[in-house]
Amino acid sequence: MTLESDLKRHEGTKKNSAGRYILYRCSRGKLTCGWGRNAEDKGFSKDEVELMFKNDIQEAGEGAMSIFPHLYTYTTNRQNALIDMCFNLGKTRLLKFKKMIGAVKAEDWKEAAAQAKDSDWHTQVGARAIEIEKLLEEG
Repeated sequence: MTLESDLKRHEGTKKNSAGRYILYRCSRGKLTCGWGRNAEDKGFSKDEVELMFKNDIQEAGEGAMSIFPHLYTYTTNRQNALIDMCFNLGKTRLLKFKKMIGAVKAEDWKEAAAQAKDSDWHTQVGARAIEIEKLLEEG
């Protein structure tokens, strides 16, 4: 046995049904992540959150690419707008924007922006939505 394996065994961890690690409450009631990381008191270093952030950006890019197979033929601004939406909403919720997705695939950018604007998401995220809609429409 190694210290690392002993600590993992002693600390335990929690995963969701998809096998991904999730926050849980330790025996002292503190939000904990991984194997005993006290997320409330210790938190995370900048390097740790940057790594998670980069992984999330990659996942959002892959999600957007799966919805928009021609994503990387669009202008950089439009790519960024669609990846930003996927980052914010997640792939599952972005897939609910059926009319917007159809407009993007038809490269009807004015309509894509209008469809994004005509959503609860637009109201919920405010200035972010306005920026993204402008990127979609103007490229």
